[in-house]
Amino acid sequence: MVALAIHGGAGGDGPWKGPTDLDPQRIACMRNVLSTIGSLLEDGIDATEAVTLAVEMLENEPLFNAGIGSVLGADGSVTMDASIMQGSDGSAGSVVNVTRIRHPIRAAKTVLEKGWPVMLNSDAADDFGISNGVESVTQDWLITDLRKAQWQKWNDENLRPGSTDEDDSATLDHDVEMGTVGAVALDKFGNVAAATSTGGMTGKPAGRIGDTPIIGAGTWAEKKIAVSCTGVGEAFIRTCAAHEVATQFRNNADVISSCESVLEMVEPIGGRGGIIAVDSDGNIAMPFQTMLMYRGAWKDGKINVGIGPELSL
Repeated sequence: MVALAIHGGAGGDGPWKGPTDLDPQRIACMRNVLSTIGSLLEDGIDATEAVTLAVEMLENEPLFNAGIGSVLGADGSVTMDASIMQGSDGSAGSVVNVTRIRHPIRAAKTVLEKGWPVMLNSDAADDFGISNGVESVTQDWLITDLRKAQWQKWNDENLRPGSTDEDDSATLDHDVEMGTVGAVALDKFGNVAAATSTGGMTGKPAGRIGDTPIIGAGTWAEKKIAVSCTGVGEAFIRTCAAHEVATQFRNNADVISSCESVLEMVEPIGGRGGIIAVDSDGNIAMPFQTMLMYRGAWKDGKINVGIGPELSL
């Protein structure tokens, strides 16, 4: 059995208002990721490469907040974070505040493959990725017109960081506070892996690091479960959220209740977000406590995707 789940960020308050004009493009991207990577898993690709490729495809979609289309920080620049972990041996890799590479997740996987260190930061992470074949790009290439508009609204109206991250028309129609992409997979050999990538939050201060690149906070995998989180990173860091899902799972909770329990832990300290996870039996969880979460799953050749409460859009 093989299985795959992906997410493209979560957030917002109140009832879901339905898709925006840009959401069909996001849905099409998710369906393409699930179809392509699901088929590769069936053909025997390993879980670690599967989640890397899935996240790369999401990083290539300008309407997700990772890679091209990442949101802009307070100074108007893009800084990106990513991490990856494989359950078979606990190997992990992470890059923080990269600014010059197309695929932060590929750089993180290269760190994993090298074996030491686990995490690289800023220029050193960019240089490492580029020297190991990750495509180099400019800031101008990374920044889209949509993200410029969101940043301008954030700046002009003195809004809180992240308030315009998924604001398709720069009118706060979604009022989503965070955006991250991630993937978890189970391969034919029974191995699981998780990967997460983000541009952070619109208006984030220079040097801010969220949960995405922190192993155990935004990403975790061990032999029987893989987890990727999306939400207000500070709360996911404070609860070691991704690792906590695995801890509860090890203590005989099922994958869905483990994720839901951790979301209840992060909510009182401002966590608000969502989690995707897959276990070694192929069970998938994709709960969220916000207005919406871009998400999808592939299992037994069947694809389900959703934004609001319902799947199969």
